[in-house]
Amino acid sequence: GESFECLSKRENILVLCDEAHRSQYGFEARLDEEAQLRYGYAKYLRDALPNATYLGFSGTPIEKADADTRRVFGEYIDIYDIARAVEDKATLPIYYESRLAKIALSAEGQEILSALDSKLSKSEEQEKINAKATRLCEIVGAKDRLQTIAKDILEHFTQRQKILQGKAMIVCMSREIAVSLYEQIVHLNPSWHNEDSTKGKIKVIITAKSDDGEKISKHHTSKAQRSEIAKRLKSIDDELQMVIVCDMWLTGFDVPPLHTLYMDKFLSGHNLMQAIARVNRVYKDKPAGLVVDYLGIANELKNALEFYTQSGGKGAFIQEKAKIIEKMQENYEITAQMLQGINYLQYFTLNAQEKLQFIAQVLECILAQENGKKRFLDNTTRLLKSYVMALPCEEAEKIAKDVAFFDLIKRTLQKYEREEEQKSLVPQSAIRQIINDAIVSEGVVKLLDSAGIAKPNLSILSEEFLSELASHKHKNLALQTLQKLLNDELSARLSSALSAKSLIERLQKTMQKYQNNLLSVAEAIEELIALGKELIASDMQRQEMGLKDYEYAFYEAIAKNESAKEVMSKNELKELAIAIFQTLKQNASLDWQHKESVRAKLRVAVKRVLQKYGYPPDMQKLATDRIIAQAELVAGNLV
Repeated sequence: GESFECLSKRENILVLCDEAHRSQYGFEARLDEEAQLRYGYAKYLRDALPNATYLGFSGTPIEKADADTRRVFGEYIDIYDIARAVEDKATLPIYYESRLAKIALSAEGQEILSALDSKLSKSEEQEKINAKATRLCEIVGAKDRLQTIAKDILEHFTQRQKILQGKAMIVCMSREIAVSLYEQIVHLNPSWHNEDSTKGKIKVIITAKSDDGEKISKHHTSKAQRSEIAKRLKSIDDELQMVIVCDMWLTGFDVPPLHTLYMDKFLSGHNLMQAIARVNRVYKDKPAGLVVDYLGIANELKNALEFYTQSGGKGAFIQEKAKIIEKMQENYEITAQMLQGINYLQYFTLNAQEKLQFIAQVLECILAQENGKKRFLDNTTRLLKSYVMALPCEEAEKIAKDVAFFDLIKRTLQKYEREEEQKSLVPQSAIRQIINDAIVSEGVVKLLDSAGIAKPNLSILSEEFLSELASHKHKNLALQTLQKLLNDELSARLSSALSAKSLIERLQKTMQKYQNNLLSVAEAIEELIALGKELIASDMQRQEMGLKDYEYAFYEAIAKNESAKEVMSKNELKELAIAIFQTLKQNASLDWQHKESVRAKLRVAVKRVLQKYGYPPDMQKLATDRIIAQAELVAGNLV
């Protein structure tokens, strides 16, 4: 009708319209086929709620004569464009790759596409527009062309899957082309086909009418079948690899594992932006989405990006693949420069023992440079990330072995880092594939083996081992190895011995002084060896005294005071440590460390034991504090 009944004139009603670019238009009157006056949804909604406040949400607002988002909802309240979402890591960047160099339209096809690209003349009859569009479909859907595209897509996607497991979507101009392309793909890969919607590696997402013919009808999908296929596409573990669509699933359809969109359909404006956004969802180690263009949509993409970033947006979020290849090559040069003078590719010609020695030389070269370890790790991380996004391409394949070797060195260097510091930003599944292809079964070399350091059978912390490190020819590597081993040893003791905390602080202070050039590498090694010898002496003393681990921890807590050692003999301190441990066990209760009343009771009990054994009165409060702190570390073993 001409109007909708008024439902409420209240002013405190909010109408929130999601995806406001779709159907929220139509204030203008028009005559239908029966010569009745009709309006659009926007007018009827405002008839019903004339005084409401209308808020529109849209990722792709539009500006057309008959559909203008801002004319309906007013000026922008807030703009959060896709470029900002990428910065915030809410979505991923998208890269654009043109395959037109290999697959080109005929001259006639390009001419028709150009005509459609310029939206055709407004005065041109609809029949002529439809005729040109039909002719273009015939050219785009030509059997020879689709054969070429099917082969190219399979080759391209296979290479993508080697480095980044995920899914793909192909967008076609018509249902007929979608079905024909499906037939060409399954002709090349027969195992992908299965008529059951719950099986098979590729599906066509279309609906069919009764007069469409058998070729299209057999690919008809019901709502329930599309729902099942959607679930399969979203599951990384499902065998479904690829879907072919025309209009369905191009908007509002989220598949996080989808990493590649093959465009063989002419789209423009908000429709194009909605389509390419299918591949920008964050998922595991997926670094970016990729749009592969077979039809030449670059100009439309450029125009769409200009429109969606001119009204307060921050800028384009799509980059051409050529730029990421350029960035990869730049990162490669920077990383390789750090190994200047080393023919690192000879690694692949060496035997197992020679490889270990060679890696030790490379590590020494990196560690000898100012801030070398961090720089190499950062440079390699950037290289690996850009390498993954650039594949498949000829430039990336040329440096595959180089990249594999750099990553091997990177992961070896990371063995020196503490576990929580090894959170790489590089896609691990991709890197594993690179290493598997280029290095086969070498894996990451063992730290001590690569350094050429023979690990003692009985204990890492031994006089012989420390002496070997002190005289090792690769000083920088010896320092990093010693730091790693001491850090691991002290970290293991941190949960049971209060003394480990102060030793870790000493270790960190020494390394900080070395990094600030306040200590030479030889002086830093000397300080860490002294720290290691303290640990050895402590272990030997515990064994000589016959104390258990926890008992010795309390011995260290009370023997830390020099005045106590002057007043009391070692045996008296030993007996006191055992007595304190037993007293704590007798008085501690479940979760005692969280109950202030029980903590107070324990402090009193500890002070009584200290007084009984003649511990210096002026040191009793400090000793009690240390004993309670030590007890908190081993709280679970006291009850």
